[in-house]
Amino acid sequence: MISLTEKAVVKVNEILGMQEPRPAGLRIAVVGGGCSGFSYSMAFETSPGMLDKTYAFGDLKVFIDQASMLYLDGAEVDYVETLEGAGFKFGNPNTKSTCGCGSSFSA
Repeated sequence: MISLTEKAVVKVNEILGMQEPRPAGLRIAVVGGGCSGFSYSMAFETSPGMLDKTYAFGDLKVFIDQASMLYLDGAEVDYVETLEGAGFKFGNPNTKSTCGCGSSFSA
């Protein structure tokens, strides 16, 4: 299972509220690429895929495909604001290493 912190849910709902038409939910995926092999992807979706696992965080729906779930099981998504900037941060117990810039990982 994946989890989202309260701050992450609030921020995603805030961004969702600005979309027209309003998407059905958020897709979180692991895609090939980056200097360590994999990177995270987040995008709004109008409907889940047939084989997606759907998680509910209040009224927020999160869709994850089966292949990505292998890498995201136990992961936590947070929204952080620092002096350097703001964004979503993945805490993933399945990562073996990350790149220097922190945007990709290996599992």
